[in-house]
Amino acid sequence: MANKARSSEALKVVARCRPMSRKEEAAGYERILDMDVKLGQVTLRNPRAAPGELPKTFTFDAVYDASSKQADLYDETVRPLIDSVLQGFNGTIFAYGQTGTGKTYTMQGAWGEPEKRGIIPISFEHIFTHISRSQNQQYLVRASYLEIYQEEIRDLLAKDQSKKLELKENPETGVYIKDLSSFVTKNVKEIEHVMNLGSQTRSVGSTNMNEYSSRSHAIFLITIECSETGLDGEEHIRVGKLNLVDLAGSERQSKMGAHGERPKEASKINLSLSALGNVISALVDGKSTHIPYRDSKLTRLLQDSLGGNAKTIMVATLGPASHSYDESLSTLRFANRAKNIKNKPRVNEDPKDTLLREFQEEIVRLKAQLEKRGMLGKKRRRSSRRKKAMDGESTTENEAEDDNEDGLEKNMENYLKEQKERLEEEKAAIQDDHSLVSEEKQKLLEEKEKMIEDLRKEQEATELLATKYKAMESKLLIGGRNIMDHTNEQQKMLELKRQEIAEQKRREREMQQEMLLRDEETMELRETYTSLQQEVEIKTKKLKKLYAKLQAVKAEIQDQHDEYIRVRQDLEEAQNEQTRELKLKYLIIENFIPPEEKNKIMNRLYFDCEEDQWKFQPLVPAGGNSNQMKKRPTSAVGYKRPSSQHARVAMAMGSHPRYR
Repeated sequence: MANKARSSEALKVVARCRPMSRKEEAAGYERILDMDVKLGQVTLRNPRAAPGELPKTFTFDAVYDASSKQADLYDETVRPLIDSVLQGFNGTIFAYGQTGTGKTYTMQGAWGEPEKRGIIPISFEHIFTHISRSQNQQYLVRASYLEIYQEEIRDLLAKDQSKKLELKENPETGVYIKDLSSFVTKNVKEIEHVMNLGSQTRSVGSTNMNEYSSRSHAIFLITIECSETGLDGEEHIRVGKLNLVDLAGSERQSKMGAHGERPKEASKINLSLSALGNVISALVDGKSTHIPYRDSKLTRLLQDSLGGNAKTIMVATLGPASHSYDESLSTLRFANRAKNIKNKPRVNEDPKDTLLREFQEEIVRLKAQLEKRGMLGKKRRRSSRRKKAMDGESTTENEAEDDNEDGLEKNMENYLKEQKERLEEEKAAIQDDHSLVSEEKQKLLEEKEKMIEDLRKEQEATELLATKYKAMESKLLIGGRNIMDHTNEQQKMLELKRQEIAEQKRREREMQQEMLLRDEETMELRETYTSLQQEVEIKTKKLKKLYAKLQAVKAEIQDQHDEYIRVRQDLEEAQNEQTRELKLKYLIIENFIPPEEKNKIMNRLYFDCEEDQWKFQPLVPAGGNSNQMKKRPTSAVGYKRPSSQHARVAMAMGSHPRYR
């Protein structure tokens, strides 16, 4: 794979605060968050603060208050990333925050209301509008949709929703999901239909924090392949992958008020988010030699997005009410760490396994077959177009495409009609020829009947071939055509102006943040004193300010310690729950499975290091040698003979394939 290397760039982090809900206003909760949009700062005030305690301030790439619009967030933050994906970079956008802070609203929004549409639907329009405006380029856009529910990966577009998918790793392409379905889409309507189909099967539930709480992490993956002729005259393909991630919300068991499956779901959600936090901490630390990507399915899937080959945006969603102080502080700290991650994005150019190249090769093959049968009549169409050009006539791209299809069908019909008429004439001539003996006549007639039957079969095969050719060709999107919803020139200019305004706002924010830092650094140098008394007063104020900062740091250390204790308690609770389940399964194994059957199962178990899971050796090996299983070397790659204790744990926890 030829890649254009790029220098490292920081993960982009923005914060967004939702409005106060009616429930919070009715309960009398106070607002504790202040969003400074111009400076890109979030100030959080502790409702239980001691007198004189300073509020906590965090600075991000951009912040959006409760009055912000979906279009503002998209134009200022997301649009540049989607443009990069269309150029062949990998991109990831994910929303992180407590349950009920507006992650799903930010990512998806209200589909029926144009002003409330979220990042995902706006990005669909952006992608296909870009394709419609491009020139001399071929595109293939495909979409996949998956969720991670209780650490199991599910394909939301598959017919069999009970099937659990496996994670695999390829040295060239990285981590991927085996057997994940992918649908080729030609316009906004089709890709929205794919999204809606998947959303219907996504796991949601009700808790005290949110009536429609996402109980799983959902990832909508869009792969955009673009073919373009380079300066060397060769076709070059760029592949951009866009991960649109809607994470399940972090939540405290005490605030959920949930029962049944909900506490178990919350435990799995918090564990995967904790693993995400550990990965971010290890990346930011700089001293860590090991990054724990394998601790959860989520972090493995986002491996490229965190410190790898991708441009990444994190949207931290916040609740403004005082009862969410701990959760808001945790989210802000998480986001503050994440902004220090450095990625190394590069253009994915000419990869080996592109579907677009397969489509192009298949179309060329089908076209050659049709030309061999005399169906396409290329020379005739080219000469007619040349004649029209000489006469000063012009044809549009769509007319040329319709001409191609109409000519294909017409030539096919004419050819088969001529052949059929010729055979019928020959058949009639044989019947009218009285000089032939009846046996010879019958033999010749049978031959002609067979030829007519062969012609009919050829007609069916040719029709099938032509249908397949047109279907394959219709899946490719060509810049400037195939997409009906073209935007006019005024809309294009308006979008450019909006992009310029967004870029100007970003520059102003960065300049203001830089000026603040410089002012603090140079304040001491500019200070002069007219008297000794004035110097004492100014330095006393400065000392008080430094003392307040010291107290804030001490409070921060205490908060971090309290947070650590809370996380530890959550993890201990999850561990106790899993231990209870394990003991129950041990009990079932010991009392209901005969010892000889248990020994057979344990003897067949082995640990696959590559897939990081327990597996069974086959009952009948592929070579048919029943002794082969016993002679399997323990030193084989990815194989470990399990101890009886490990095997019982694997069998009890159900981490191996179902016993067959």
